[in-house]
Amino acid sequence: MTHLTTHILDATRGAPAADVAVALARHLPSGAAEPVAAGRTDADGRLAIGPDLLAAGTYALTFATAEYFAGLGVEGFYPEVTVTFTVTDERHYHVPLLLSPFSYSTYRGS
Repeated sequence: MTHLTTHILDATRGAPAADVAVALARHLPSGAAEPVAAGRTDADGRLAIGPDLLAAGTYALTFATAEYFAGLGVEGFYPEVTVTFTVTDERHYHVPLLLSPFSYSTYRGS
């Protein structure tokens, strides 16, 4: 299993958000972001992304929400959602996203 997973639920539809583009980047001390991996959620809204182990540091997952909602014929407010988080050890990290066209929430999953 990869070190990082995500799961997106579309709260408006009450269903997983399938085929959402997701990018993972690492924040460098210089302030720049270094791309690490990219992928798309599966039919259940899930994605395992990145290498088997993430080095300690600050990372960001960026979800292409405008593309997702446009594919449903729905106008959304946020063109993308970026969740920044800190990796401190070798445990598994799970970053879920609860999404609607005009709001989102996230939490530290297990």
